[in-house]
Amino acid sequence: MTYQKPWERGVLRVSDNHRYLRNGDAPFFYLGDTAWLLCQVCDEAQARLYLQNRRDKGFTVIQSVLIHRLEGMPASSLAEVEKDAADPAYWAFVDKVVRMAEDLGLYMALLPAWGSVMQQGRLNEENIDRYITFLAQRYADAPNIIWLLGGDIRGDRCHDLYCREGRLLKQLNPDRLIGYHPFGRTSSSLWFHEEAWLDFNMFQSGHRRYDQVTLGAWDDNRLDAETYFGEDNWRYVDRDLAREPHKPTVDGEPSYEQILQGLHDLSQPYWREWDVRRYAYWSVFQGAMGHTYGDNSIQQFFHTPTVPGSFGVRYVWQDALHHVGSEQMGILRELMESVDYQSGRPATELLLSPQGEKYHRISVFAGESFLFAYDYLGEAFTLSLAPYAGKQLTAHWFNPVSGRESFLADLTGQSSVTVKPVARFTPDNDWVLVIRARA
Repeated sequence: MTYQKPWERGVLRVSDNHRYLRNGDAPFFYLGDTAWLLCQVCDEAQARLYLQNRRDKGFTVIQSVLIHRLEGMPASSLAEVEKDAADPAYWAFVDKVVRMAEDLGLYMALLPAWGSVMQQGRLNEENIDRYITFLAQRYADAPNIIWLLGGDIRGDRCHDLYCREGRLLKQLNPDRLIGYHPFGRTSSSLWFHEEAWLDFNMFQSGHRRYDQVTLGAWDDNRLDAETYFGEDNWRYVDRDLAREPHKPTVDGEPSYEQILQGLHDLSQPYWREWDVRRYAYWSVFQGAMGHTYGDNSIQQFFHTPTVPGSFGVRYVWQDALHHVGSEQMGILRELMESVDYQSGRPATELLLSPQGEKYHRISVFAGESFLFAYDYLGEAFTLSLAPYAGKQLTAHWFNPVSGRESFLADLTGQSSVTVKPVARFTPDNDWVLVIRARA
């Protein structure tokens, strides 16, 4: 994989079909990692270690917060997350992190402040213009900035302040894309879709199983206000892309690797790399502009095992850097970039066998010269090949764990195909059927 800095191909913009992102005329795949407390917890050497690791794995965007307050963080980092916005030493460090990311060809998707900071009134009508002007001017020349508003907060909380923030950022940094990181199981489209400052939507499909509809915890969303999709994060993509005017969308926070299912109960199992892959393929094959990965240890940069962390965290972040789910995100990016994915579309109508529910779903994504089908459980399914009549067709099984392809068959002249993946001798048995077409 080459690491040419994407902005060298042109300013990051929304594609002409309003579904994806491009640098000039070159497709840009948004592959994000959640590094919320990077600037609050890490020193310079640690930040470099983290960013180098993520660049080498194919990530393209680092999502991080500039001012953060989170209850339950390790005591050793509480003083750090309370840094005042006027602290020159802190901002000098942020400058270094932004430059490190720039040198590595990484975008920084920066949240000016976490949602709780806004909700608690630390940012308000009296100081928000000064703070946003300070940020826009300080990073005016950095080519690798995306602005994210919000931060795990509903858009109907502080709505007018967020609109004010977005309008001012767009006025001062007109070439920078702006999104909004929302509350769990909601999307920015619910509150801001028609705002001119919002360039793309972001949803948070969250960390709960299908059966964990409501746990009575602080992060329950109001079921009477929004549709609850459970783990079906592809449904958020459908809903966002159906809105007008059309804007790209991305899952900005699906279930993190090695985080408790449901977040709060230590007796619950942890989400694993198999689950992480499912969220990624489901949303991207439904037309999302990319995907965001997260690891429980890294999102909080957990570093002191003797001090309890958040959400049942078990690993120090330096060890979590090597969790295999993060390796497998770059594999998805490479698969998408091997074809003209920005001209593709979700193509469930090509599935001739009955569409399964929940984990039995077969996700189909197709273009003129390719057809991808993601099978989470390794079950049999049948696809129509009618759109590729008269073309030479080859089929491979693509392993989302290794990124390797295994030749399956020449399908030239066939009108349909029925397949069933072989078992990998582990509980995880997800595969991608890859069909390529040549005239």
